[in-house]
Amino acid sequence: MRFTVAIDGPAAAGKGTISRAVAAEFGFAHLDTGLLYRAVGAMGGDPIAAAQALQPQDLARDDLRSMAAGQAASRIAVIPEVRAALLAFQRRFARSAGGAVLDGRDIGTVICPEAEVKLFVTASPEVRAHRRWLEVGGDAAQVLAEVIERDARDMGRADAPLRAADAAVIIDTSALTIPEAIARAVAVVKAAR
Repeated sequence: MRFTVAIDGPAAAGKGTISRAVAAEFGFAHLDTGLLYRAVGAMGGDPIAAAQALQPQDLARDDLRSMAAGQAASRIAVIPEVRAALLAFQRRFARSAGGAVLDGRDIGTVICPEAEVKLFVTASPEVRAHRRWLEVGGDAAQVLAEVIERDARDMGRADAPLRAADAAVIIDTSALTIPEAIARAVAVVKAAR
């Protein structure tokens, strides 16, 4: 059975937590596509060459969840040649036998526009910045500024800007607990199967 769940949304909205839980609930493979961009950004050097040479083991680096890796990912994600180099990898994964869940910024709009389920997970910038601050620490005001800056860059890029896909179910996690957000996503997937 091939069944693809595309989960998009801005940084720290909860899409990673939700996507891992959905994958576990249904026994689907899971890919955090942001790790592809974080790995390419963290590799340094020519981002196009790095994207073309990316290997699965590059996704296991310890530094990929850092703010620096996230900012690098957002900067290199605007490069069309980087996006093209990573597109085929993601599409192959999406059609994995047994089902797949992919989360990122353009899964339902570009990578898997034919996905059986499309979710857009979001939350207010303040809530997302607080979550990120709890994760990485630092100056709370600076974290908020970085979240807002990244949103503007991700939503404003010419190639595959961050937006909800047509027919995507919107899940705003601002006032939801983790179990409530997961339950909503699971219910959407169950209804589509």
